[in-house]
Amino acid sequence: MRARRPEGVQTRGTTAPNRLRRQDLWITETQPLPAGPLVVDLGYGASPGTAVELYSRLRVRYPGVRLVGLEIAQERVDTANAFLGPRRALYPGLSFARGGFELDTVRPPDLVRAANVLRQYDEPTAWKMWDRLSGGLAPGGVLVEGTCDEIGRRQVWVTLPRTREATITFAASLAHLPRPSALAERLPKTLIHRNVPGERVHAFLSDWDRAWQTAAPQSVFGPRHRWLASLDLLRTTWPIRTTPPAGGPRRWRRGDVTLPWSALDPS
Repeated sequence: MRARRPEGVQTRGTTAPNRLRRQDLWITETQPLPAGPLVVDLGYGASPGTAVELYSRLRVRYPGVRLVGLEIAQERVDTANAFLGPRRALYPGLSFARGGFELDTVRPPDLVRAANVLRQYDEPTAWKMWDRLSGGLAPGGVLVEGTCDEIGRRQVWVTLPRTREATITFAASLAHLPRPSALAERLPKTLIHRNVPGERVHAFLSDWDRAWQTAAPQSVFGPRHRWLASLDLLRTTWPIRTTPPAGGPRRWRRGDVTLPWSALDPS
């Protein structure tokens, strides 16, 4: 019997070391997973680096983690397995396989990370794929989906748990951020075409830019001080998370800002 073709379209596959470090740390530090979780890094790209990094960071908190990197292209799977071959003892629980949105794993995963995967689809398809991937999760599982620039300085991702409130996170390297609305180019596909007057995401980014401008005098103390001052202003009108682990000054100083998905949801 011929194997079923994986669901989805092959991505460009570009990647770089530590490109998804911000997402990795967010997942590791904020998402409660069961002991020995099964995690999928969907569409990890032409190099297995991002999957290896996510596995290594999760393993600190979850020693029994199993992570499966899924790719549509068999040559990418072969490349990843060639890397893993002589190092397999260093990464127990890490594996690579051919697969796509169908999430054909030994059991439903507890977490799926899909970074820079849905960007090439149209908006209606992106909404459908959120439902498709969320439907393949284990009870209590979570989907983390978003995009970032080529070296990870600007990132936006949505966290979609099956049993908890969904959130959206904006993350940036503060030394390289000209203004908060520069993050708009990394909005998930379900939002990127909604950044126009009359939409919630446009109002949010416009308000953030105004707060950023008001906080300009804080720049003399460095970009982090300006960033924190802008958030103090912004959270008077927007429901920014203010308590750990997803919110509060510790995360803000890192360049992460999270608010409920419902605050920007265009649907």
